[in-house]
Amino acid sequence: MTGEVIFDPLVPLLLLWAAAALAALMVGFALWRGLAGWWLRGLAAVAILAALANPSLQTEERTPLSDIVVLVVDESASQRLADRPDQTARAVERVRAEVAALDNTELRVVRFGDGAGDEGTMLMTALSEALAEVPRSRLAGAILLTDGQLHDLDRAPSLPAPLHALLTGQEDDWDRRLLVENAPAFAILGEEVTLTLKIEDQGAVPETMGGTTSVSVSVDGGEPQSYRVPIGEDLDVPVVLDHAGRNVIQFSVAEQPGELTDRNNAAVVQINGVRDRLRVLLVSGEPHPGERTWRNLLKSDSSVDLVHFTILRPPDKHDGVPVSELSLIAFPTRELFLDKIDEFDLIIFDRYKRRGILPAVYFDNVRNYVEKGGALLIAAGPDFAGAESIYRSPLADILPAEPSARVIEQGYRPEITDLGQRHPVTEGLKAEAGGAWGRWFRLVDLVPKRGEVVMSGIDDRPLLVLDRVGEGRVALLGSDHAWLWTRGFEGGGPQLELLRRLAHWMMKEPELEEEALSATAEGQVMTVTRRSLSEEPRSVEIARPDGGTDRLELTETAPGRFTATYEGPEMGLYRLTDGTLDTVIALGPAAPREFEETIASGARLDAPVAATRGGILPLHAGMPDLRTVREGRRAHGRGWLGITPRGAYLTSDVTVMPLAPAWAFLLLAALLSVGAWLREGRR
Repeated sequence: MTGEVIFDPLVPLLLLWAAAALAALMVGFALWRGLAGWWLRGLAAVAILAALANPSLQTEERTPLSDIVVLVVDESASQRLADRPDQTARAVERVRAEVAALDNTELRVVRFGDGAGDEGTMLMTALSEALAEVPRSRLAGAILLTDGQLHDLDRAPSLPAPLHALLTGQEDDWDRRLLVENAPAFAILGEEVTLTLKIEDQGAVPETMGGTTSVSVSVDGGEPQSYRVPIGEDLDVPVVLDHAGRNVIQFSVAEQPGELTDRNNAAVVQINGVRDRLRVLLVSGEPHPGERTWRNLLKSDSSVDLVHFTILRPPDKHDGVPVSELSLIAFPTRELFLDKIDEFDLIIFDRYKRRGILPAVYFDNVRNYVEKGGALLIAAGPDFAGAESIYRSPLADILPAEPSARVIEQGYRPEITDLGQRHPVTEGLKAEAGGAWGRWFRLVDLVPKRGEVVMSGIDDRPLLVLDRVGEGRVALLGSDHAWLWTRGFEGGGPQLELLRRLAHWMMKEPELEEEALSATAEGQVMTVTRRSLSEEPRSVEIARPDGGTDRLELTETAPGRFTATYEGPEMGLYRLTDGTLDTVIALGPAAPREFEETIASGARLDAPVAATRGGILPLHAGMPDLRTVREGRRAHGRGWLGITPRGAYLTSDVTVMPLAPAWAFLLLAALLSVGAWLREGRR
């Protein structure tokens, strides 16, 4: 129980002060006049003022509250290295015992792990959340049990009590890490990009460690190649991408004896390969309605460099016009089909026939161009079925179908074949186009030799045939009426989308491959997709970063597309294979943020700890004692840490009692006034 005198004036405080000033003036006047009872008059005024101030005695019943010490335990990934878990467990038990030995003090333990995604160690966030549940008047101190590597220092809260840090780890800890900087998200195929690589040693590095080490480089999970590089220096690594789509490049350094972890000995860079420009050679055999359509479709794409030639005056045309008066450009056959043919990504023959312009050796050169990786698209017209057909040339060896010499001219709607429903070039094409397509009115009758028929015409005759030849690809379209779709005849059709897919398939874009295994990641969940033209059940084997494997069964979710999801248990590089195809994918960074710096250090905690006069002590030097210190005093020393008792309490009852009734003050004031009158009267 405690008591104190309080005042509850019966009049406004301003009026009370005015009355006090008036009373002082009157007493001063009495003293100046030499009245013998001036002091009695002053006491009477004090009694009246006391009555107006209404003094009371307030007593409280108080229940003492315990002081609280908060222990924040860091259980992030870096705290699971070496013997740090054992250090942490022993330190927690010692702190419990030390706090239990203190009078009227309790301990609250808060544990936290890795931040969401790759945020790292959110130490100050955990401390702030813990303090939000503790009254500031009861907080006697906070202790951080950590390695000191945190990633949210800007969220450090203000504390009314000392903040301390106990650091795990050993004096001789050391670690080696690999960093890759300046890694672009995209790169142009065939052009060199430069990555900056650095290998860095941290901590108490043994003298036996040399100044160089071996680095392994693996592209898309392939056979790694090793190089000897210096430690502690920035290295520029030139990289040239050889295929479009995602390129996964892994750099790794062998684990050394005694280092804390090998989780930061690898780095994965994912770069999307893109083509700078698509170089297309379009050769039209003669002017026709579809010629302009092909040109407009190709020119509408800013990424296409188009070279277009139309044969306006064949050599067999004899009209008597002198050559000097012609304004036509001579067809540069030698330059295009001998000197610069390898510079083109795609060659299109649009209703072209043999007319003596291109000798057989040039067609043979086109065939070699395709076999070495080039792409050839033939949009066949009536001439393809005749004696002057380019099929009657060395191109016959690479074309997937031969003409039967019949041209059918009647209305029909192009259809996607059963195989075409599964092929990425035509999969879902009809649904995207909104259903029915406009009719075409010409079809060159083709007899398939090989390849895949993905579109058909009259009586299921082949309309679009695709094939792989050597390292290149060939597409044969058995009609020259595709332009009707562009003109919107009977609703038109998806000519632009079909051409785009054809071009990308012929350019070997990964998303248009018939047989492909791919994976995409969102957080720790990957979506595995297997494209295939067959209907056989599919499964993949997943090799985890820790060396273990999992078998994942795939389900056909669309024609030719098998998918499944897999949640990776940890960050790192995963290798996927179905026995035929392989791919790799990185979930999160190969070296998470937790392992960027693994050596225990209190440098980042210096500022918030010093602000509360706390201390930072390493556990390898021994567990410190806990002592109580007065508020504002230094709270740490050699082998000890201090907490500040708060003396918090809970008021359970309050009693207020007047010191004296108001009439007693008035009676006293009256008696003093009469006494002053009598004294002055006798005098």
